[in-house]
Amino acid sequence: MKNGTRSIDVITFGESMGLLYPEGTRGIGQGGNMAQSFGGAESNLAIGLARLGCSSGWFGQLGNDPIGTGILKTLRGEGVDISAARQTDVAPTGLMLRQNVRGQSSVYYYRKGSAASQMTPDHVDSEYIADARILHFTGITAALSSSCLETIRHVISVCKAHGVLISFDPNLRLKLWNIEEARPVLLELAEVCDYFLPGYDECKLLFETEDEQVILDRLRQLPAMSVIKSFNGSNVIVHKNHTYSLPFEQVDQVVDTVGAGDGFCAGFLAGIAKGWTPEEALSLGGLTGSLVIQAPGDWEALPTWEEVEQRRGNAAHIER
Repeated sequence: MKNGTRSIDVITFGESMGLLYPEGTRGIGQGGNMAQSFGGAESNLAIGLARLGCSSGWFGQLGNDPIGTGILKTLRGEGVDISAARQTDVAPTGLMLRQNVRGQSSVYYYRKGSAASQMTPDHVDSEYIADARILHFTGITAALSSSCLETIRHVISVCKAHGVLISFDPNLRLKLWNIEEARPVLLELAEVCDYFLPGYDECKLLFETEDEQVILDRLRQLPAMSVIKSFNGSNVIVHKNHTYSLPFEQVDQVVDTVGAGDGFCAGFLAGIAKGWTPEEALSLGGLTGSLVIQAPGDWEALPTWEEVEQRRGNAAHIER
């Protein structure tokens, strides 16, 4: 922080992994070529924020291997600050395989014992976090290991000590832990954040009910402002006695839904970082999420600010 001003809008941390997926229509194990990229909810969000004109940072632990090095190079090229990221020789960068066969998407993780899963509170640069306006994390990191969960708790304590706002997306992944393991941890984290960003299906699992009113009442009891993704065809803000609902953006075609949630969160937090009202930020989140699903890729489809402005009618598109 310089002269009382925080220099980074949003910092996020977690695991970023190499990604392999079949080209064409074949599934994994059916022969053919595999394309490569990378993915991770937190690094996706950091890229999304940078493309929307915000300053963003990502930190985590990667293996000292070609995949980890490639991830860092790409993040740096996208304008994400990676000065607090680290690589280690002790463990490899995690890997995931994805396929989409007959419209059914499946992901297979190879991340047990990964470099990210061995992250500890000692790896956290408190001064770096204190320089941010908002710190964002997801429940995926909490699921990786007990040391990762302790790292999250330590980061939260740093944020509280320095007045950094906390954003939390539960991002429930039942391939990493079962709901009985996840529920108490995710609800604990929901109690200490400033912005809680769950999907409606996650709310049903966390609160153990299908009753919409019960879910809304539970969310109103949280200190945080809750922003629900995909609640009956709308995105919804719930905070104390205030509820605001905004219908989904209409899209021309759905190409790939992967990364839509990260795109929504990037848009919402970008709006908050720009000083917009939560309702205005919700609109931006809905727009960015709708643009993501109209192109393929985890982070590749995240829109730039210029694209958002064109869709909002504030900028003209010059074809040639």
